[in-house]
Amino acid sequence: MKRLVACCLALLFAGSAFFFVGRAGCVKTGVVISGVEVGGMPYAEAVAAVRKKLAAERISFTIHTPFGDTMPEIDYADDVPVLVRRAKKGETLEAAVRREWVEAEEEIARLCERAARAPADAALTFGRFGFSYVEEQSGVYCDYGASLAAALKGLREGAREVSLITRVWKPAVTEAELRARTQKLSSFSTYFDASKTARAHNIALACERIAGSVLLPGEVFSFNAAVGLRTAENGFLEAPIISGGEYVAGIGGGVCQASTTLMNAALCAGLTVTESRPHSLSVGYVPPSLDAMVSRYSDLKFCNPYEFPVYLLGKTSGGTITFEVYGKPDGMRYETESRVLCRIAPPEAEVREGEEDKTVRAEKEGLRSESYLLVYDAGGALVRKKLLRRDSYAAVQGIYEVKITDFIAQRGDEIP
Repeated sequence: MKRLVACCLALLFAGSAFFFVGRAGCVKTGVVISGVEVGGMPYAEAVAAVRKKLAAERISFTIHTPFGDTMPEIDYADDVPVLVRRAKKGETLEAAVRREWVEAEEEIARLCERAARAPADAALTFGRFGFSYVEEQSGVYCDYGASLAAALKGLREGAREVSLITRVWKPAVTEAELRARTQKLSSFSTYFDASKTARAHNIALACERIAGSVLLPGEVFSFNAAVGLRTAENGFLEAPIISGGEYVAGIGGGVCQASTTLMNAALCAGLTVTESRPHSLSVGYVPPSLDAMVSRYSDLKFCNPYEFPVYLLGKTSGGTITFEVYGKPDGMRYETESRVLCRIAPPEAEVREGEEDKTVRAEKEGLRSESYLLVYDAGGALVRKKLLRRDSYAAVQGIYEVKITDFIAQRGDEIP
């Protein structure tokens, strides 16, 4: 009441006309807004009094993020100026407070960027001794649209806190996918005499230089490029080789068994052999037309026809050499088949005198043969049969030495 009198006296001194206007600038008597008695107060004073009360009751607004909580700067808007002017005598009113976040879009975008954690793809390493895998790690990304909508809704509804809405950011490559793409496609083994140390050394050295090779889609593998020249400087030893239809001593003997074993592993993995040649003589460690002779001028080559890499592993143990091919199975099974078309008898053996009975060169029959690649579907049905090669292997004349007495007896001569 005292405030109303003071207001009226002040306006009275300013003149009767101004007094009428001044009466309109004060709140009606008995008005309470948001618990504050503002009746008779000038509008500005009443607004300030109510807002002071509202400020003390403001609700904090916190945003939870993966890296901690943050409290953005919030603006508050209310209808107090309207209420103090429109309030009727003795009326009790509640001010409507609206929280506003002017920079919500920019701030949510910044928080989302900071909250993001990129995923880590699974990885594999491959070398001479096989595969090792690193497991993938999921990441996190912030759903900007959903986070902004949640924040604005929380502001409108008087919530004290909201959280950024994050989603799992899945890696592009998982360990399971890598393992599915690196399954064993084939394995092929041949056997050799480990007691022949020079030949065994050459086989093992060739195998070691091939192991760990990776063929990308469409890439061609070259045995000669992988193994290098068969020279003493390149680490190879002297051992028997086939040259000119005979077994003779040569640097790198035994390497052809490595190339042959590898070619058969490649065929059984569905790789495409683009270059291979037979020996002049048939060999004992694989069926005819499935050997692969290599030399300075003859190579073994095969291509990766798949849309994924293939991996080559090789090892020797005792008298066994094994090559394995890894990649993603195409659902087919590959096998080889060898057929002997005819056999060629060796020429009559040469028998000559010597100091003791011995075989200088064993006779060996010749062959004409062919080989095929057989392709079976997942149900075991033969879907394709492809001719690989037709070859001829020379016959070898045997050479034997006998003791001089036996030799003369065979000729029918008298012994003097």
